Amino acid sequence: MAELEVPHPREVFDLEGHEAAEADFEDARARGRLHHAWLLTGPEGIGKATFAYRVARRLLGAPADREYGLLGADPEHPVSRQVMGRAHPDLLVLERIGEDGKPRKTIPVDDARKLSEFFSKSPASAPHRVAIVDAADDLNVNAANALLKTLEEPPPKGVLLMVSHSPGRLLSTIRSRCRRLVFAPPGEAAAAAFVRGRADVSDEAALRLARMSGGAPGRALALAAAQAIALDDAARDLLADLPGVDEAMALSLADRFKSGEGQAQFNLLFERLGERVRAMVVDRAAQGMGALDRWAQAWETLQRLPREVEALNLDRTDALFAALTELRQAARA
Repeated sequence: MAELEVPHPREVFDLEGHEAAEADFEDARARGRLHHAWLLTGPEGIGKATFAYRVARRLLGAPADREYGLLGADPEHPVSRQVMGRAHPDLLVLERIGEDGKPRKTIPVDDARKLSEFFSKSPASAPHRVAIVDAADDLNVNAANALLKTLEEPPPKGVLLMVSHSPGRLLSTIRSRCRRLVFAPPGEAAAAAFVRGRADVSDEAALRLARMSGGAPGRALALAAAQAIALDDAARDLLADLPGVDEAMALSLADRFKSGEGQAQFNLLFERLGERVRAMVVDRAAQGMGALDRWAQAWETLQRLPREVEALNLDRTDALFAALTELRQAARA
């Protein structure tokens, strides 16, 4: 498959499957009951950030264009072009991607403190000032507290849109001050069709990607771009060889970890290993097979190691072989 570029949500103008959420938001806006803070919740990759940018364009003055749905706007409108170019003076976006274009571990407190100053000013050229946090789950502890101060003092003419994949991890005081919109995955068939329409993949591969994503179209497309099929196949083959290990394959996989996307590739391989181990344990438990403690322990290691590697800057190759050692021990138990 040719290299696939996944567009940023600010560049996406179509959104399907979330008409109810759009209707709820538009109804609140039309009745003059626009809440100052909205929490957009649901699994990753189902369109929450795309929805936030659709709302932002309309609040910033782009007229409705029903060709793109209830909250749609013309991509060629000046407001739309400013948003795409990250140049609109009344839009502030907080995200893990830093100004250098590289992903950070969290959204830092200095970024969150910008919200207070941003909302203290009147709109420069639009009816509202809008801030998007993508995702609120990425705020570090101090950043979350800084955001809470903004929520405690609702800004006039200001609207805060917060994306959250795991709202239970947020401060309860943040959740209680927001109006929530819940987004559900459209299902595997819709996700597979979404991928097929945007990537050069077979029907079988599209369905595999949809299943891996839990039916989340954006996540399925991101998995396609990350070559998740190849990593899932590698995870299957590594587990099939246990208690042996194909060291040549393992070293070839470790070479993937040295690129600019090395951590993402490492995380994805461990995700696929973990999912396959989980499915195996569930299947064996259903059949009444015992001696699953070592497999459960290996699964916990697969969940833990990616976080530790990123947080402590550990060697990814060493971590892979450590995980394989534990999987071999589980296979021998």
